[in-house]
Parts: sequence; C-alpha cells; structure tokens
Amino acid sequence: MAWMSNWPSEVVRAKGIVWLATRSQMAQSFSQAGPSIQFGPAGYWVAALPDAERDAILRDEPKVAEHWHPLYGDRINKLVFIGIEMNRGQLTAELDECLLTDEELAMNWSTFRDGFPNGSAEQMEEQFQA
Repeated sequence: MAWMSNWPSEVVRAKGIVWLATRSQMAQSFSQAGPSIQFGPAGYWVAALPDAERDAILRDEPKVAEHWHPLYGDRINKLVFIGIEMNRGQLTAELDECLLTDEELAMNWSTFRDGFPNGSAEQMEEQFQA
C-alpha cells in the first residue's frame, strides 16, 4: 500500500492480479488508469478451493496445473505496466521490496497489517459468504 501511495508518475496504465499475504485465499484485481486506481477481490485462488473442486480444475485445465507451485498453488503476482520513459530496473526493485522476505514467509500472515481497501481477509470472507 505504501508503494501504491507514491505512484510513479511515469506509469500511466497498469493492471493485473495480486496475491496479498493477508488475503491468501482470494486473488486481488488491480487496475490503474491515470489518477484512478481500483483494487479488490477477483475470486478465490484455485489452491484455496475444496480438494475435490481444486483437483477437478487441475485435471481439466492443464494451464493451471502447468504453473502450479507445490506450496502456493496458483497464487501469483502478475502485473503489466504501460508508461512513458519508465525505469524498468527501478520499478522492478521497488516492487521486489513489496514481496515477503524468507522470514516473513515463515510467519503467521494473518497477523500482518492490511492497509488495502475492502477490509481484512476475515471481513472479505464474510462479504463473499453473505
């Protein structure tokens, strides 16, 4: 959230799917055009689905299985940036700083602060189950 609060002016359009540790069951959709930024739930990760449903998807959709991580399943950050005179190296380094460290990966993610819109993971779960 801190990175997004200091949006790089050279980026004029961005979109993609984001995996937040604080919302590891639900993919987040991200879209930016000019000053407008939209961020919110995009649906459950296949890895978060009940075993039978997950197994059926992995069997029927080879692309999902092809990119499956043994620990994290289909969870991924996939972003596209369009801009003017962007410094790709700097942008990549800044985004890499947003990733969890090895120590943070081993922690309980539910204790992390979630400053993004739509509330905490628990609130989102309640919204989608209502």
